[in-house]
Amino acid sequence: MQAQRACVDEVARLGLADGAPVLELGLGNGRTYDHLRDRFEGHPIFVFDRQVAAHPDCIPAGSHLRLGDFRQTIPVFLAAHRGEVGFIHADVGSANKAKSIALANVLAPSLSDLLVAGGYLACDQPIQLEDLVRIAIPGGDYCGCYHFYRRAG
Repeated sequence: MQAQRACVDEVARLGLADGAPVLELGLGNGRTYDHLRDRFEGHPIFVFDRQVAAHPDCIPAGSHLRLGDFRQTIPVFLAAHRGEVGFIHADVGSANKAKSIALANVLAPSLSDLLVAGGYLACDQPIQLEDLVRIAIPGGDYCGCYHFYRRAG
């Protein structure tokens, strides 16, 4: 949780282009979404998850919530928002580490294509993709439990 917060706070400190969307993959109980709303006021935040399990106050309204498998919902969003997103927070892990890493790497090309040049990705899984450059998480490496990237270009 500290690494997530450090990444979100760093992107907020660095700033995003006016109106650049923010994406949250994995709503969970809504804590990170709530933090994103606080840090990125004025930016549309789109949330993707299989199902909603969050507190009602932490559930986005209307079209800002995309339910279903990431492998289906992200490509649909990409078709309309290629190169527009300023920051993606991707919490896609499950109890199965190998499947979690595989999912992150299947999603990685689409996530990269969604980002503006210089956009940021914070992910709970490591990603191997040439145009995503690993950057240090402010305040430490947090035992390698989180991964922070910036899109080249």
